[in-house]
Amino acid sequence: HPLDYPSILSNNEKVIQYKKGVIIMTEEAMVPVKIHLTTVIRLDNEEEKYELTVFGSHYRKKNAVYLKYDEVQEDGTTHTVVKISKDEALILRSGHIKMRLRFRMSEELEGSHESPYGSLFLTTKTKHLKHQQSEDTCEGKFSLIYDLYMQGTQAGQYEMKIDYKEDASK
Repeated sequence: HPLDYPSILSNNEKVIQYKKGVIIMTEEAMVPVKIHLTTVIRLDNEEEKYELTVFGSHYRKKNAVYLKYDEVQEDGTTHTVVKISKDEALILRSGHIKMRLRFRMSEELEGSHESPYGSLFLTTKTKHLKHQQSEDTCEGKFSLIYDLYMQGTQAGQYEMKIDYKEDASK
């Protein structure tokens, strides 16, 4: 519970708590960004492509970059946090859908997906993970290719690209 951490927080920080750990963020360090997300899913010689452009936030903590944004759909809002570090990435979604996916090159990592329809055990096997970022501006590209397995059965190969850039209009 966030109230368990008052001694380590100053007035301009807040706590986001997930099942496995706490992330402390400084609001002042958050930079508004425009995020363009493209996902291509391939399975059985078929391909589906999804594109999304949203406004969100970017911040750095230790050796990781965080992108935070909301997806608003008819059946509810999903809050997403993408954590990118040198050799791994993590996607956390909460709200209407709860999901946790971890990625590390050439490794199979466990994840989970919860929705009003039930829970699924997920596994990712990362084939490509690359993050390019500008050192002096809040701008970058993140690309990820992975095989996704649901309950042990392959659900497709996912190719995800995220381009983000500081939103000067904010």
